[in-house]
Amino acid sequence: MGNIEITEYSTITIRGEIPEAAYLKAASKIINVSQNHWVFCLDPVTFGIWIENNDEAKAIRTSNDLQLFFYTSNSKKKFLSATATLKYFNKIEDEKGTLFLLRLVSSKLYHAGPIRMSILFNRYYKKPELTFEYYKSLVTAYSYPRRVRIISFKEENYFNIFPMDLLGELSDCNKYIFGLRHTNTTLAKIIQTGKVVVSEISSEHKKIIYQLGKHHSSSPPSLSLLPFKTIPTKQFDFPIPEWTERYKEIRIIKTINLGSHMLMWGEVVHEEILKPSSPHLYHIHFLQYFFQHAKGFVHELV
Repeated sequence: MGNIEITEYSTITIRGEIPEAAYLKAASKIINVSQNHWVFCLDPVTFGIWIENNDEAKAIRTSNDLQLFFYTSNSKKKFLSATATLKYFNKIEDEKGTLFLLRLVSSKLYHAGPIRMSILFNRYYKKPELTFEYYKSLVTAYSYPRRVRIISFKEENYFNIFPMDLLGELSDCNKYIFGLRHTNTTLAKIIQTGKVVVSEISSEHKKIIYQLGKHHSSSPPSLSLLPFKTIPTKQFDFPIPEWTERYKEIRIIKTINLGSHMLMWGEVVHEEILKPSSPHLYHIHFLQYFFQHAKGFVHELV
């Protein structure tokens, strides 16, 4: 691996366009879903793909062979990094399109040769609950950058603020989708009240963002003890970091149990832009970072 530090996931920021791309093959159609696909569940790995074209939607519903292809590129060439065979099992219909939910059946990786891949897995990643096939599915899911955002919730004296990367935004139809793990202590409260706030934040706050990660499964300290100041959102009065660039207040209108995660489909009821946008935080798998490094393109680590 040269002098590259081996990790599980690489934390990056992106300036300009995302060099990765994703294409869905459904029947005879090849659909560019780079900006319209997300991961909402990790066990089993479940993708959500937003489709507005009726012919493309029909192809997905009727195809017995759905495949998702991930590519990365340098300034000269495009390289295939991973493929996933998918199975359609559910959907959410909206007047402007359809969110298809697709489970990963199998995957194939091109990030490194089979011998190097096996050595890496057995030395650095192998755990009792992590088979090589499941490991491959996680690498596939994170062969495209997943943006990190901050989630906020408050009910009377209870609040929680934590980061998420299993979520997606549908700006054209004013909708938001979340994939929240069942072990998250705030999930039941969000579903019961039907309220949540999502904030866009700069990658320069990485250290604080990861400190908030422990709040997924435990309650945070009081607001006064947080390592940053908060401000209230306009309608819900939920606390958000004072360095938030933009936030959206969302009402949850539908939930679907996906396995390890609960999908929540919500409608944006209010949005505020507080600061100019800056480079954001993303997650990719280490093998994706290594693959790009080998092809002459390196994401900016943060």
